[in-house]
Amino acid sequence: FREEAESFKEQGNAYYIKKDYSEAFNYYTKAIDMCPKNASYYGNRAATLMMLSRHREALEDSQQAVRLDDTFMKGHLREGKCHLSLGNAMAASRCFHRVLELEPDNSQAQQEVKNADSVLEYEKMAEIGFEKHDFRMVVFCMDRALESASACHRFKVLKAECLAMLGRYPEAQSVASDILRMDATNGDALYVRGLCLYYEDCIDKAVQFFVQALRMAPDHEKARLACRNAKALKAKKEDGNQAFKDGNYDVAYELYSEALTIDPNNIKTNAKLFCNRGTVGSKLKKIDQAIEDCTKAVKLDETYIKAYLRRAQCYMDKEEYDEAVRDYEKVYQTEKTKEHKHLLKNAQLELKKSKRKDYYKVLGVDKNATEDEIKKAYRKRALMHHPDRHSSASAEIQKEEEKKFKEVGEAFTVLSDPKKKSRYDSGHDLEDDTGNMGDFDANNIFKAFFGGGGGQGYSFEANQCMYTNSCRTQQYFLKTI
Repeated sequence: FREEAESFKEQGNAYYIKKDYSEAFNYYTKAIDMCPKNASYYGNRAATLMMLSRHREALEDSQQAVRLDDTFMKGHLREGKCHLSLGNAMAASRCFHRVLELEPDNSQAQQEVKNADSVLEYEKMAEIGFEKHDFRMVVFCMDRALESASACHRFKVLKAECLAMLGRYPEAQSVASDILRMDATNGDALYVRGLCLYYEDCIDKAVQFFVQALRMAPDHEKARLACRNAKALKAKKEDGNQAFKDGNYDVAYELYSEALTIDPNNIKTNAKLFCNRGTVGSKLKKIDQAIEDCTKAVKLDETYIKAYLRRAQCYMDKEEYDEAVRDYEKVYQTEKTKEHKHLLKNAQLELKKSKRKDYYKVLGVDKNATEDEIKKAYRKRALMHHPDRHSSASAEIQKEEEKKFKEVGEAFTVLSDPKKKSRYDSGHDLEDDTGNMGDFDANNIFKAFFGGGGGQGYSFEANQCMYTNSCRTQQYFLKTI
């Protein structure tokens, strides 16, 4: 049997040299079957299994080899390499030190001891980094550790989990999927797959993976907590949405607020919750709060178009057109749709209009005021600011009131004329069409409005505005105010 086993071994060596590791494995197995007490056969098969990336099986063979022959230096070296590849740096170090006991000058073992020490150091750094939520540091440490521990699922899962925490979901999914292809029952990898879906706001699918992870590993606390959070978050969000649809805005506001306390790490879902709460806030006329919530939403997710649109509308409501234009520009740069272009142009128009005198504010009327409301407002304001009424005031006050009187007349001239009003509302510069608005005489407008008789004595001269009969002036104001 020994000669036949040696023949199988030689054939295995030949295939190994040709890098046909599957055939080499078959012949080494035949040799072991013929002579199961030969340490070198297990050692050779372990080397082949390592090349096939079947490290756990290789570890078993190398351990069997050193059990049969404790002085088998290559057996200890291969056992150490298997331990290190699988992420057990402490066990690997023991094996490499055993090699150095057998052969103190073995340079390969000396280098492997350094590799094992490095892996241990990166493990410690990663542990500290994870506790501090320094997930980039953990990813860096795991990448370095995996250079030596390429088959360690534990390191890969930790890296994937941190990638998910950093929002790098495709990378995290890829790492977790690679593990599941090799081990479909890996609870940690199933948890990471669920975590990525959960953070991408695919909550139903996430729960399925969390449940599967718990089925494979019933004591998986992270999966249990994530599953509970996912279900609670979904329920609160749906309750808030329903309350909003029913018009129960105060209730919806509270439900969204409660949902936001469930998991601060779920950036995408929380961005939606902030935006939803902002929408409710705008309905409740809490415009500043709505803007703040939308700002929080876009800080969490800079690509969240809906939050920019909601905030822009709030800025429009507050007549803060500069900010509204900035938000609409951001939206239009991201999604060049007709609707977004229209919103941007409208905000730009309102911004342009806001830079001019607001004749509606001058008269103290709403932009939808009727013709009668505009006339009543002019009557009230013109009498309020007429220079005769302030003839006894200081020169400074007289000058200010004169200015206001003129503005009131200017506003009435525009808003009482349908064509001028239409062009004004459309954002056109009226001075381009009608010449300098500052040249008109506000006193003439006053006379025309109140009629020639009572207004003939009005003179719009700086510091000399008075009725010829002061008693009649007083009586007139008493009647008209």
